[in-house]
Amino acid sequence: MPTPENVLHQFAQLINQQTCKQPFGRLKVGVDLGTANIVLSVIDEKNQPVAGIAYPSTMIKDGIVVDYAKASQIVSELKQKLEENLQQSLIYAATAIPPGISSGNAKVIANVVESAGLIVTNVVDEPVAAATVLQIKNGAVVDVGGGTTGMALFRHNKIILSVDEPTGGTHMTLVLAGALGISVENAEQIKKNAARADEVFSIIKPVIEKMAALVKNWLQPYRTKNIYLVGGASCIKNFAQVFHEQTRLNIICPPEPLYVTPMGIALHVHLPQR
Repeated sequence: MPTPENVLHQFAQLINQQTCKQPFGRLKVGVDLGTANIVLSVIDEKNQPVAGIAYPSTMIKDGIVVDYAKASQIVSELKQKLEENLQQSLIYAATAIPPGISSGNAKVIANVVESAGLIVTNVVDEPVAAATVLQIKNGAVVDVGGGTTGMALFRHNKIILSVDEPTGGTHMTLVLAGALGISVENAEQIKKNAARADEVFSIIKPVIEKMAALVKNWLQPYRTKNIYLVGGASCIKNFAQVFHEQTRLNIICPPEPLYVTPMGIALHVHLPQR
């Protein structure tokens, strides 16, 4: 049986190469409406990755849809592209929300997915989705997205704590833009430029330290050994090191952190009985 690492590598390859695999049985779609990216993941009845697609997002902020029409349009277009590649319709889906957002905002996110012609069978917390694909039974999953940092703490495969704070990759970009006196768009490009990683880290380190301090405070009443970092913002150089210095816990960085949550969302689709 493929390991979580292999599954994530396969899924990333499908997105990067814009290809698809022959599925087994019916398909399940995970729709991740992130602050930085909208990602659709497709898996089959054996929970193996079949296809995926990603698109830069500006329609979602901190788990709240700020441009409903545009978000619906993008999800519809991405779904259509996947259906053309797979040569079959996509019907059943799940989506995810940051922990702690209101039921009204959660409903709007589900409505966006359903407006694309998908039937939403489940709405799951983002860190829970990540823990599912990583097969985590004990430990803390920290999902660092564009707009929020969320954490779920697991004991014997059950959640005992779920929290969220509106700070993430977008805040890093804003700090970088202010420090360098450039536009947010240019700062986002510089943030992703490996050649300037040391410079970027020196500027945004306080933001990462704030995130790590939040997690440390959340975990203070509990005994835990491992923190799993997922989400695109966790790709920043030395990100994990800052978390280790702050928490003194074991920091685990799965491969393809941007795609962990989207893959996990698809695993939460409930297919109806035939």
